[in-house]
Amino acid sequence: MTALYLSRPAIISCLGEGISRHIQALLEKIDSPLTLSDHLFRAENLSGPDYMLGSIKTDLRPFPVSLTDEHRSRNNQVLWHCLQQLESQIEVAITKFGEHRVAVVIGSSTTGVDENIPVFKYEATHPNDWSGAKFKQQQQYFSAPADFIAHQYGLKGLVYGISTACTSGAKALISAARLLKANICDAVICGGVDTLSLLTVKGFNSLSVLSNVRTNPFSVNRQGINIGEGAAVFIMSREKLDDTSVQLLGYGASSDAYHMSSPHPEGQGAIVAFQAALASAQVEPHQIGWINLHGTGTIHNDQMESLAVSLVFGNQTSCTSTKPYTGHTLGAAGAIEAAILWGMIDRTLNPNGQLPAQLWDGQRDPQLPSIALTDSHSRWINDKRIGASSSFAFGGNNTVLILGETDD
Repeated sequence: MTALYLSRPAIISCLGEGISRHIQALLEKIDSPLTLSDHLFRAENLSGPDYMLGSIKTDLRPFPVSLTDEHRSRNNQVLWHCLQQLESQIEVAITKFGEHRVAVVIGSSTTGVDENIPVFKYEATHPNDWSGAKFKQQQQYFSAPADFIAHQYGLKGLVYGISTACTSGAKALISAARLLKANICDAVICGGVDTLSLLTVKGFNSLSVLSNVRTNPFSVNRQGINIGEGAAVFIMSREKLDDTSVQLLGYGASSDAYHMSSPHPEGQGAIVAFQAALASAQVEPHQIGWINLHGTGTIHNDQMESLAVSLVFGNQTSCTSTKPYTGHTLGAAGAIEAAILWGMIDRTLNPNGQLPAQLWDGQRDPQLPSIALTDSHSRWINDKRIGASSSFAFGGNNTVLILGETDD
């Protein structure tokens, strides 16, 4: 079984910057930073409703002056800011393996789509006149974030993007694992990034799944999702690049192909993904000490996910949705939630073995299986910390990652 080490992750979201900040905030159960705002509309001089959003408030690291327009987008700037936390490890990987043996795989759904909105606004008032604003196709390639990383750090290895909606970030880690197992590279910069986009917000609104109150996963009172933004990036390798010992132990993926935007109501694809991940990791369900759930707060997701968890794990495995803190970061969600799982496993960041308490109103939906949602007393109970992170997306696209500490 190939060892797949995950470096200390770089992470940014509305909760703040850095894995230490995220773990501290979750364990201390700080007030959620999600806020009601209409700023996406005001930025485009439009009127529109307030949405509960998870916005990054940090002043982002400026791009180098010499950076060309094709790499300039808010998505890449959030990624650029996040990568500050990982640069020393990137340098170690390049020095150790060479620029041709370090690959880049990044998941995203928005890429640079908002940067081209002015083109269409101009065309709407100047029909058939494309001279006023130039469409920059490269800004919104699905590979744009990965291309940007390779450009900035002079990498010559395999570089590509993944865009499978809300599983993109998790799928990037799975792809990284496959590249390493195939010996196509020696290290992979992998993760996900997505930023708040008016186009995306309006798209989710058209599905009637947005909530204007804080998301309330698995509650009888749940009303829908809150969209957030952020990034999380790891370096995955077959050998340690730092002093951490958290590994990607296994992964599972499936597609239930039930509906364009809704999961199978009985969680059939989710069950397959959980079972495949357990088989890949060579662990039994009782060895999983915590699940970082997808937990969006929608009627359909929470219904099928609780069914899947109860069937595979029963009702004793501690589990939490962290989206009431970060919002649903879409293409970045799988990577951000894997980073949070990494931090909860790490004994330096979490020496007492606490688990984050579920942030909700405490009103269980009697129609859902009674899974073991965490409270302030929840802890890792197994000697070895092994956990799972689940992500589910449009089209019944399902992924589960299993991370754990090792004996070395």
